[in-house]
Amino acid sequence: MIRLTRIGDRSLDGTERSVENRGVEARQPDGRTGDTSPASTVALYRDIARVIDHMQRRLHDVVRVELGRIGVDDISPMQVLMLLNIGDDELSVRDLMERGYYLGSNASYNLKHLVEQGYVDRAASQRDRRAARLRLSEKGEWLCAEIGKLENRQATQLLRNPADGTDLETTYRMLRRLERMWGDIVRYDGRGQD
Repeated sequence: MIRLTRIGDRSLDGTERSVENRGVEARQPDGRTGDTSPASTVALYRDIARVIDHMQRRLHDVVRVELGRIGVDDISPMQVLMLLNIGDDELSVRDLMERGYYLGSNASYNLKHLVEQGYVDRAASQRDRRAARLRLSEKGEWLCAEIGKLENRQATQLLRNPADGTDLETTYRMLRRLERMWGDIVRYDGRGQD
């Protein structure tokens, strides 16, 4: 069961409180789990979806703060995440859109801005002149390296002991599983999911 604690979910003596008011009980400090009924599983599923949405917004806020700290004001957090998705690769616009699940016109606007601001080099493909190849410019590589430093600091803060690493790996696997399930629902239009 996933440990469900948030800021404010601890009592004054430091013990974790359950989240019973939403039909879900969190793991107790001694490792016992709470309610595992179907109703509580659905409530937990809904809460996870909300947390994912909230985390995405928070990630953009964290990137925005870091951009301000390093004096970069010509790029948005979403555009930074696009740069990170390009990384060290040279890829087509289509590959980037699939890798990052970007929407068509929004991705086109952001890519145009990244090229205009000098973060991405865009060149015609050698095989197909109609297709564009993308890669980071020196400016884009520098910014990704700066964001990489931020990620390293955050990872160090997050993983304070070996158990934290195990929890993080478990969380990652469950989130990927959820992503695959949602992808299958979209891909197959909900058919065959029962």
